[in-house]
Amino acid sequence: MKARIKLDQDYVIGQVDDRIYGSFIEHLGRAVYGGIYEPGHPTADEKGYRQDVIQLIRDINVPIVRYPGGNFVSGYRWEDGIGPRENRPRRAELAWNSVETNEIGLNEFMEWCAKAGTSAMMAVNLGTRGPEEARNLVEYANFAGGTYYSDLRKAHGYAQPHDIKLWCLGNEMDGPWQMGGKTAVEYGRTALEAGKLMKLVDDSIELVACGSSGMGMPTFGHWESTVLDLAYDVTDYVSLHTYYGNRDGDMKNFLASAMDMDAFIQSVVSICDYTRAVKRGKKDIMLSFDEWNVWFHSNDADAKMEKWQVAPPLLEDAYDMADALVVGTMINSLLRNADRVKVACLAQLVNVIAPIMTKNGGDAWRQTIYWPYLQASRYGRGKSLRAVVESPKYDTKSFNDIPYLDVSSVYDEKDGYVTVFAVNRSLDETVETAIDLRSFGNVRLEQHSTLHHSALNAVNTCQKPDEVQPQNGPGGVVSGGLFTGHLPPASWNVLRFKI
Repeated sequence: MKARIKLDQDYVIGQVDDRIYGSFIEHLGRAVYGGIYEPGHPTADEKGYRQDVIQLIRDINVPIVRYPGGNFVSGYRWEDGIGPRENRPRRAELAWNSVETNEIGLNEFMEWCAKAGTSAMMAVNLGTRGPEEARNLVEYANFAGGTYYSDLRKAHGYAQPHDIKLWCLGNEMDGPWQMGGKTAVEYGRTALEAGKLMKLVDDSIELVACGSSGMGMPTFGHWESTVLDLAYDVTDYVSLHTYYGNRDGDMKNFLASAMDMDAFIQSVVSICDYTRAVKRGKKDIMLSFDEWNVWFHSNDADAKMEKWQVAPPLLEDAYDMADALVVGTMINSLLRNADRVKVACLAQLVNVIAPIMTKNGGDAWRQTIYWPYLQASRYGRGKSLRAVVESPKYDTKSFNDIPYLDVSSVYDEKDGYVTVFAVNRSLDETVETAIDLRSFGNVRLEQHSTLHHSALNAVNTCQKPDEVQPQNGPGGVVSGGLFTGHLPPASWNVLRFKI
C-alpha cells in the first residue's frame, strides 16, 4: 500500500495553542484520592501529593487541568473544600454515588498544580447553584484582597490570589443525567448572568459555555445555537465532549472514530460562525474540546460497583494498543482544527479513564494512551500545517472514505523542525509513505518513533508497565526534500525532520 503527503510551510491551518494538550481531574473514583493525593505513600511529599505521579505528568508537560468536574461539579459546594480540614463536611456525592470527604479542595488543588507545573481550568456549579455562587468563587480565587471572600482566602493561608484565567460555565447542562440539568434557554440565560458577574469581578478571565454533551444528543445544534444566541457576549469558547468505544469488536470501524470527531468540530464551528453573523459580532467563538478519550472497558464493572464508598475504583479502563491508535487519531483531529480548537482536555489524567494508573501504596505506570499524548505534547507545538494526503481508503458501517493513513503535521519554526504524526489504520499492511518537504529546503530525518504491537489487545500493567511503548521506527531515505519510508500496520508514528 502506498500513500503520499505534501507539506508546505505556507499551508498553515493555525497556531497550535499549547492548551490543547490539557487534561482533567474530577472528584471521581481514584483520580484525586489515591491518584494525585495519597498521604503515607512512599513517594508522597509533606502535603501528601504523589511525586511519582507528578513526574509522569511533568514529562508530558500538561499546560492546564480542568477541575473539579465533570458531573461532580453540578452538585458541588466549593465552600466545602476550604478552611480547616477538620471542619469540612463529608457529603453524599450524587453524580458518582460516592462519599466525598472534601480533604482536597480549591486551595490544595492549586498547590498541586504548582508542583505539577500546570494551571487550573476551573468549573463552576450552574446545576444546583448559580451566578451568585460563581461570582463568590471568582472573588475568593482571584481578587487581591479587601473583600469578604478574598480576605477569607487570606485567612485560610493563601495571601496571593490564584489568578485562574479559564473558567467553565457548568458541565454538560444538556444531559438528563446532570444534576440541575436545563433546557437550552434556561442554561443560556444562567450562563449569561453568571458570566456577567464573574467578568465584573475579574475582567481578565475567559469563559467556556457548555455545548452539547455529544453530537448524538437529540438537541445537538439547536442547543449550541440557542445558548450562543443568549450568551454570546460573555462566551469565549464553547465546549465539545466525546468518547469512543469498541463494544461490538468491529476494529476497522473503531479505528475510524476520529472521522466523527472531525465532523463534530466542523459542525460546531459552523454554528459559532452563524451566530457571529446574525449578531453582527466582532469575535469568533473558539472551541474547547474539554472532554475526549476512549471509554468503554470499565462500563460493566462500574455498573456492579457498591455505592457510597470513598474513592471507589470507578472508570478504570485498561487501555490496549488499539485504544492508543484511536487516541492518536483524535490528537490528529485536534491538530487539523488548530485554527478553532484552542483548548482540549484528555479526560482524565490519573486512574479514571486515564493515561496514568496507580496502585494504592504501590507503583504508578503509563498506559498505552500515555505515549501518543506525551509525544504530541512534546513535538506538536508550533504551526499546524495543512497536509495534502493521498491515501487508499476504506468504508465501514459508520463511515465512508476513511483514509488508511491519518495525518497531522506541525512546523516548529523557532527550533527548525517539521513533525509528522501518522496513524496507519490498516490492520495488516505496511504503508509505503512519500513525504514532500521541498518547501523547507534541506531537511534530514532526525527521528522515527513508532508505537506498534503484534497484539492489538496488548496492555501495560503494574507487573508489565513497558509491554507497549515507542520503539525506533524503520526510518527511511530523504533526498532533495523528499522522504520515502514505511509505516508498520496498526501503528502510531512520529517523524521528526530537522530543517
